[in-house]
Amino acid sequence: MDHADHATHGPSGSELNKLAFSATVHCLTGCAIGEVLGMVIGTALGFSDLGTIALAVVLAFFFGYTLTSLPLLRSGMALAAVIPIALAADTISIAVMEVVDNAIMLVVPGAMDAGVGDLLFWGALAGALLIAGAVAYPVNRWLLTRGRGHAVVHQHHQH
Repeated sequence: MDHADHATHGPSGSELNKLAFSATVHCLTGCAIGEVLGMVIGTALGFSDLGTIALAVVLAFFFGYTLTSLPLLRSGMALAAVIPIALAADTISIAVMEVVDNAIMLVVPGAMDAGVGDLLFWGALAGALLIAGAVAYPVNRWLLTRGRGHAVVHQHHQH
């Protein structure tokens, strides 16, 4: 076997960019649902910053994994088979997004103390999610080139 045989096994070129963008948007959607719910609930109930972030992170992972799992479950796959696929597909991407998103929310002055009716809260959260998605895109692209991340899910979406 020559060196080329050991090269990446994932997609390349524009197909790779398209898949990486799709994977990022997918993970960002789950993160955003969980993050928004967690931030809204934590802020509205007066949780500490740490409590609000913990709730947001748990919900982000829950919704991210759920968005990956539902189509696989609908296709007839067993839950026991779907869980490891969802974990492999989304864990790194969601973790990256959550670290970036919550770090930004903590460093924007007043963002964590702003109420849900405050433009500062929503502006900081929207900006943090967009930046988190931008940071996660190259991570997802790298994972796809190695047959990891959402490449694991795409193996089960063959039409």
